[in-house]
Amino acid sequence: MEPLISVIVPAYNAEAFLDQCLQSIVVQDYGRLEIIVVDDGSTDGTAALCDRWAERDERIRVIHQPNGGHSAARNAALDVMTGELVMMVDSDDVLHPEFVSTLLELQQRDDADIAVGDYIPFYGDAPAFPTQEKPSLRRYDQQEAILAVLYQHGLTHSPWGRLFKASLFDGIRFPLGIIYEDLAIIYPLLKKCSKISTTSRVLYGYRQHDSNSMRVFSPRRADVLKVCEQLEHDISQHDEQYLKAVRSRQLSAYFNLLLLSSQDKSGQYQQLGDRCWKGIKQLRFKCLCDGQVRLKNKIGILASLPGRWFLCSVIGRNYQPKP
Repeated sequence: MEPLISVIVPAYNAEAFLDQCLQSIVVQDYGRLEIIVVDDGSTDGTAALCDRWAERDERIRVIHQPNGGHSAARNAALDVMTGELVMMVDSDDVLHPEFVSTLLELQQRDDADIAVGDYIPFYGDAPAFPTQEKPSLRRYDQQEAILAVLYQHGLTHSPWGRLFKASLFDGIRFPLGIIYEDLAIIYPLLKKCSKISTTSRVLYGYRQHDSNSMRVFSPRRADVLKVCEQLEHDISQHDEQYLKAVRSRQLSAYFNLLLLSSQDKSGQYQQLGDRCWKGIKQLRFKCLCDGQVRLKNKIGILASLPGRWFLCSVIGRNYQPKP
């Protein structure tokens, strides 16, 4: 029998985009889906919209709960899902019609713990997914995958755009009350994996907003420093072979926050900027000598040598973070 796949869709005040998102899920060319939509305490018409979709398609079940954030919504669905495999879709994003079938074929071919597709950012209307005659495929073992995520080479920590074995989440849930919750759990998830398979085929549409929390500065962005510090602590206790890699990821976080916070002219985030600058100075020479550190970080290191002003004014002027 074809495996049941649980699709988790957290939705908070998603009335403007939820129709388009759910439509892209229900028209998948693989039909054995359990679609769990979590209305996370929405104050617009999202709750009613969810219920109407559940009436239209028997595969959709709706959970209504008080607002608790993305982590709480995903966790609520993980607690009740029954699929052998699980995928997560943000409520403003869209899927290629062959998203599920393509990743399922990849997962089954390699008996992969996680199958990953590529994504395309878009504004406004749903994207035109590019046609690829021969997308490239790659297999990672556990160590290769952890290094790729921490060094930011080819694998991201995002939970969307991939298909997981549901058993990976046994005993693992997203931490509450922070952003970068996906970075917080990717290491323990990968520690339970033996194979990760990827395709370059673009299967996921990632909607961009000017107010996207990953593209503008807010004090909550500092959560990434806590997550990276916890990662470094855990790795130093159990997996020292990844220490250089996690420090490269820390350096990325310091650069990211310093450059974003420097765009705020009120001066109220001076202490955060000082913390990031101190971290950059502590790590930059170690990372400069590490051949696996990504080019973007090495450019940042070199730009930091003349001083903080040069880094923030020259590099930060054209700085555009990626999701």
